Amino acid sequence: MRYLSLMMSSVLSLTLLLCVLPADGFGALSAGVAAIDVTPEKLPALQNGQFLEINQDKVLDRLYARCFVLQSEATTVAIVVVDSCMIPRDICDRAKILARSKTGIPVERILISSTHTHTAPSVMDYCLGTNSDPTYERFLPPRLAEGIAKAYANLEPARVGFTSVDAPEHTHCRRWLRQPDKPGEDPFGEKTVRAMMHPGHQNPDYIGPAGPVDSGLSLLSIQSADGKRPLGLLANYSMHYFGARGGFSADYYGKFCQLMEEKIGKTGDPEKPFVAAMSQGTSGDLQWMDYSKPRRSDYGIDQYTSELAEIALNAYQKIIYGMGTPQLEMAQTILELDRRLPTPERLAWAEAINAKRGERRPANRPEIYAEQALWIEAHPVEELILQVICIGDLAITAIPNEVYGITGIKLKAQSPFEYTFNMSLANGAAGYIPPPEQHFLGGYTTWPARTAGLEVYAEPQIEGALLEMLEQISGQQRKTLTTDFYSVQQRAAFQRAKADDNNRVNRGRKIVKSKD
Repeated sequence: MRYLSLMMSSVLSLTLLLCVLPADGFGALSAGVAAIDVTPEKLPALQNGQFLEINQDKVLDRLYARCFVLQSEATTVAIVVVDSCMIPRDICDRAKILARSKTGIPVERILISSTHTHTAPSVMDYCLGTNSDPTYERFLPPRLAEGIAKAYANLEPARVGFTSVDAPEHTHCRRWLRQPDKPGEDPFGEKTVRAMMHPGHQNPDYIGPAGPVDSGLSLLSIQSADGKRPLGLLANYSMHYFGARGGFSADYYGKFCQLMEEKIGKTGDPEKPFVAAMSQGTSGDLQWMDYSKPRRSDYGIDQYTSELAEIALNAYQKIIYGMGTPQLEMAQTILELDRRLPTPERLAWAEAINAKRGERRPANRPEIYAEQALWIEAHPVEELILQVICIGDLAITAIPNEVYGITGIKLKAQSPFEYTFNMSLANGAAGYIPPPEQHFLGGYTTWPARTAGLEVYAEPQIEGALLEMLEQISGQQRKTLTTDFYSVQQRAAFQRAKADDNNRVNRGRKIVKSKD
């Protein structure tokens, strides 16, 4: 693992110095919230979230960036949740620099995350078969900066409370193990797929989920200091997306926010409306469908969102708010990781397909991954921004990846803080990070691409870096993992897949006999 800037940034060093002060050494907490419309002004625009590029000319519902600024005497931090599939680091950096010029908040203390709606305008090249929409790419960063500036202008004395409840009926593992004797074929023509997303309901070719589920629904509530006015709510849940069709949409995230804003009530100040946000948790292998049961033909996004919002509202109404001022701290580090580079044989395969395709965009999976192979070869290293925000007994980790449920569970279980939740696709879009054992199972989230191309051991390095920051900020050691979150069936599948992989590699090796 390679950390830049002596493992922690200079900002982290300053933050850790501040955090040794006693709680009464901080000024009263202030908070400001704002929501800004980021719906594309010009249509049609490119939509990402699917394998192939789509030009979309209709808006189903408005897209927003929901912004929260928290300030103590020592620290000011901004958290932004954007109705976007994924925002690459360079776009996030542009927005942060603009926000710093408007507010003075250091870029290292701004967190920008995507909800992961699959029906938003694209701001990322090589998001599978889709490139960035240039008009929307220019439009988005100034809007994000404007939203942060509005939240900063709305700062007022505040108090916070938080909770987490289990919501297991609304997210399930979408990555299932195939029957051992029925591996599927990958885009490169090899039988490597031993686990795959979306197997279909009660499909006999699959034997069960490939991993556990992170089903925690976490809530951070912000109120005026006297408790009379709700200011904001930051929710976090690990469910990939529900799926809208036929136009740009904020998906279930936007519907959830609208419901919570309606249910929690008015603030009494039209210039400072209550703002709710739903951030993306660790749902890289999770979705709302339960594939062990028959398909529900009478179930839609509105019912799903209403059920989840009711769970959130019940938990919200039981939140206890601290009487004192919680410490507010933020840390950041940059982690450099390698990508899995294509072999000479894979490059030759890709170059032949790309030459035949010419200038048109990819039209099928082999063409997508052929284009991706050359991009990976030209970009062998990725720098990841990792962040931790601590508000009293709550820790928020920010990860620029699509994170498996087991990784979220492990981070929560080991965190030294009472409450922890993980925001994925934050400060960048560095792709899926399957745990090393999941790589043996193959499948879509392991096929090398900009959206899934990091080294096999990326996940434990990211997890370790975040836990180190949590330890240093809290002054406490991480908790010890006492549970194996994989089932016996899943462990057996990993062992079979590893043996099959080794046999396949050995069969492909050329044996050269030595000469006497």
